[in-house]
Amino acid sequence: MVATSTSKAPFGRVLTAMVTPFTADGALDIDGAQRLAVHLVDAGNDGLVLNGTTGESPTTTDAEKDDLVRAVVAAVGDRARVIAGVGTNDTAHSVALARRAESSGAHGLLTVTPYYNKPSQEGLYQHFTAIADSSGLPVMLYDIPARSGVPIETETIVRLAEHPRIIANKDAKGDLAAASWAISRSGLAWYSGEDMLNLPMLSIGACGFVSVVAHLVAADLCALFEAYTGGDVTKAAEIHQRLLPVITGIFRAQGVVTTKTALALRGLPAGPVRLPLVGLGAAQTEQLKQDLAAGGVDL
Repeated sequence: MVATSTSKAPFGRVLTAMVTPFTADGALDIDGAQRLAVHLVDAGNDGLVLNGTTGESPTTTDAEKDDLVRAVVAAVGDRARVIAGVGTNDTAHSVALARRAESSGAHGLLTVTPYYNKPSQEGLYQHFTAIADSSGLPVMLYDIPARSGVPIETETIVRLAEHPRIIANKDAKGDLAAASWAISRSGLAWYSGEDMLNLPMLSIGACGFVSVVAHLVAADLCALFEAYTGGDVTKAAEIHQRLLPVITGIFRAQGVVTTKTALALRGLPAGPVRLPLVGLGAAQTEQLKQDLAAGGVDL
């Protein structure tokens, strides 16, 4: 048996960072969201993250976020953990979103590093602490400096881990050395937030994935996880390599745009993206089809 922290996966092991389906005219598609959530859980996901980056959180209203959480909890909340993204670059706003997510039935919170205003590490510490203090829900930090502009440094992660409700981190930093130290020192449940690093993250102690490609290949990710934790590293590597075209294809362009295109090609609820995002062109769509086919995804 390979030694990992897989016994500590409080939000599940394979989670999809779910898109927010819209109708053709751009309105929130509640029925579509429920159907997509059921499909994703049936496919093997044991958690769903709503209102995150892939959920187009910057362009959905607070009321839409509430409605989405309530709808998905009603559809699959008895079978999967529903995690609500509440991260903004305004601490008071994030606190309000956290309280609303709790009242809407979410099982946990995802809190991204504040973006654009580039706070200090002390500012990050106080921001995340205020959110964790504001509700009774467990919290997953989300470290993605390529989008936020500021990393959560290891010392800050260790400090935050002392909070009783901050129990996990979604790591999209892309730094395995930093992750190794932070996992070792913080004791947090660690989730890979970068699909290309799902397998390497398991090797240093991650307990699961918060994935975009799990919209399409959740069963494969479950098989990868089970193979690795069951000691069959060769099989896990084979699955990882087979999925490389899918991962590459989904991230050739903005992940929300490609994922919604892929879902639409498969007849699943997705709808358009909201500005400033725009849909794929014909050439990009054809490339995506080729990438998905190369990775074994049926369209």
